[in-house]
Amino acid sequence: MTSPHILVVGGAGYIGSHMVKMLAAQGYAVTTLDNLSTGYRDAIVGGEFIHGDLADRPALDRLFAEQTFDAVMHFASYIQVGESVKEPAKYYENNVTNTLNLLDAMVSRGIKRFIFSSSAAVYGDPHTVPIPENHSKDPINPYGRTKWIVEQILSDYDTAYGLKSVSLRYFNAAGADPQGQLGERHEPETHLIPLVLRAASGRAPDIKVFGRDYDTPDGTCIRDYVHVEDLCSAHRLALDGLMQGKASSAYNLGNGSGFSVAEVIATSIQVTGCNIPVTDQPRRAGDPPRLVADARRARAELGWHPQFDSLDTIIAHAWAWEQKLAKR
Repeated sequence: MTSPHILVVGGAGYIGSHMVKMLAAQGYAVTTLDNLSTGYRDAIVGGEFIHGDLADRPALDRLFAEQTFDAVMHFASYIQVGESVKEPAKYYENNVTNTLNLLDAMVSRGIKRFIFSSSAAVYGDPHTVPIPENHSKDPINPYGRTKWIVEQILSDYDTAYGLKSVSLRYFNAAGADPQGQLGERHEPETHLIPLVLRAASGRAPDIKVFGRDYDTPDGTCIRDYVHVEDLCSAHRLALDGLMQGKASSAYNLGNGSGFSVAEVIATSIQVTGCNIPVTDQPRRAGDPPRLVADARRARAELGWHPQFDSLDTIIAHAWAWEQKLAKR
């Protein structure tokens, strides 16, 4: 039997590159499409690479005419919340318009399976924590709105064209490839764990803590961190479900328990054995005290069981990767 052929859009980025590696290791045929605007060619460690852009609809049409794909995974979104507030046009163009180009090219060639990287940002400020999938959707920034718009488009495309999709709402992606081959290389970096570890390695002077007066046990914000490898396993399970004919759906991906900023720093000190300078700053606007996933649906319906759910392990894998970066 021929192995399923999967197109991974954005496969040179943080999560996409881990996905490409996992799919290739598990016997899937994989092709990566990436414009390398934020990704890295050397992060693609399996399958075929095509340098291309979702803004180029004729190129997409040629790709789908020349190759047959069983499904498409989409990781090629801009992800910086602050930047989305300052430059919303950039986010609507890439995250919405370019995604429409991709979906329309797929529909024109009869490709009916799509895995979408969505975000917990679709919920906005939560009314209940942990946050279930049926929580109201009220994103508070352009980034979150782009994700929710695409989810609604996918629902309409399912009804009109039979395009089956799974939207995976990430909470805080973290960690790195357990084998140390891949990891997080955002520039600028906005995620807490790699910023803490940069301070540990000496690549940054300190880690800034934005507010210590939140309604949490230690006063710092609590977030739900999910290992990148566990995110990828959820994608693979969602893909398998679509290949088996399951209906479109959406799932939260998180550990279901949160860790505070102070806990992340303390655990990082323990794991690295390094002093980590901390600078206290005022609260940032729009930071909820707690963001934690109710991920029971993914566990029940996808059979998803995170393997790397301890904060120590997440940080240890990220630290091994940070040490490699610090030596470059």
